[in-house]
Amino acid sequence: MDARYLKDLLYQEYARIGKSLSSPKRLEILDLLSQGPKSVETLSKSTGMSVANVSQHLQTLNNARMVKFNKAGNYVIYELADKVIADFINSLHKLSEKQFLQVQQIKQKFLNANKELEEVSLEELNERMEKGEVLLLDVRPKEEYENAHIPGAVSIPMEELKEKLDSLPANRDVVAYCRGIYCLWSAEAVELLRSQGINAYRLEKSVQDWSEFQEHLN
Repeated sequence: MDARYLKDLLYQEYARIGKSLSSPKRLEILDLLSQGPKSVETLSKSTGMSVANVSQHLQTLNNARMVKFNKAGNYVIYELADKVIADFINSLHKLSEKQFLQVQQIKQKFLNANKELEEVSLEELNERMEKGEVLLLDVRPKEEYENAHIPGAVSIPMEELKEKLDSLPANRDVVAYCRGIYCLWSAEAVELLRSQGINAYRLEKSVQDWSEFQEHLN
């Protein structure tokens, strides 16, 4: 085998990953799985696709070794095949935002829709948490919190927040976060908390963003 033939084989294997990412819905599925393992039914509900369509996309991702699965009773649970895939998807987001004006415009429109909500930066959050000045609230589903969360965060899923308002301390500000900039739960949480007279702020960053921030600090 000559070098040219081996290179061709190598790039054919690389292309398998590229082909598996050619669908917007498969990218969304990988985004959701980066938050933690999920059943086909949960992915169907989150993406607005039928169970059959989700299953087809998952099969494509599985063939490319992007995801893996196991059975839990009557459910099939999928997760990312490796942590490096979450890092890769995060890098893809950053590259797309850098290269495409459309992505920047969409992001800005999303931010403008929530511009009345005061936000905190990772630097400010880190400083205020060290001083014990804020309560960090994770409003994602419980299983996502259990898979990974910002250290010190308290888990109250958005659907449970209204019922658990009395459990929040009255003498501390609250910072809410969810899956990142395009996740609306944190914005909804801040609006609910402020309607109850609680000083609340939104962290638009994700758990992955926090991990990268901490790595840079160290």
